[in-house]
Amino acid sequence: MKDKIRCSWCSNDQFYKNYHDKEWGVPISSDNKLFEFLILEIFQAGLSWRTILKKRKNFICAFDDFDYFKVSNYDKEKIKELLTNKGIIRNKLKIKSTIMNAKSFIKIRKKYGSFYRYLLTNKEKYDPKEHLDPLNNFSPLAVNISMDLKKKGFKFIGPKIVYAYLMATGIVNGHQKNCFRYSELNT
Repeated sequence: MKDKIRCSWCSNDQFYKNYHDKEWGVPISSDNKLFEFLILEIFQAGLSWRTILKKRKNFICAFDDFDYFKVSNYDKEKIKELLTNKGIIRNKLKIKSTIMNAKSFIKIRKKYGSFYRYLLTNKEKYDPKEHLDPLNNFSPLAVNISMDLKKKGFKFIGPKIVYAYLMATGIVNGHQKNCFRYSELNT
């Protein structure tokens, strides 16, 4: 039996194949999940995605199920607790950024009704058929959103992080055209 054609970043790695086939690029509209993915993408900067995925359950527990309201109220004691948590990436700058980003996330939700709607509003400014290649680093849409998020108070965010985020959350279809998931998720 012939194996399915997948995005080249999966290679022959079963761990990545499972993530690719079941989760990566599947459209997400839940703000809670969108916040989770954004924070995980930020923590992934400079590391492998495999590292983050293996620690994902620990992140979910440590960051209160990525409840952005709770995260926005973290204090110095909670930061100390997170810095001693061996189950997550203990980067002080990324932890503090997560708290600031939760506050900014909430402000965007208030203005647009949801973070999802904010993302779609930005996406509509660009050609919806713009094909993103996960092997590239960023797109005009990712540059625009990252610059806007910075203006809105987000920290530790840039075009590469936003580019990966848009594809992981299915805001744009980042699957390569010959990948079996491309046509399944093409909207």
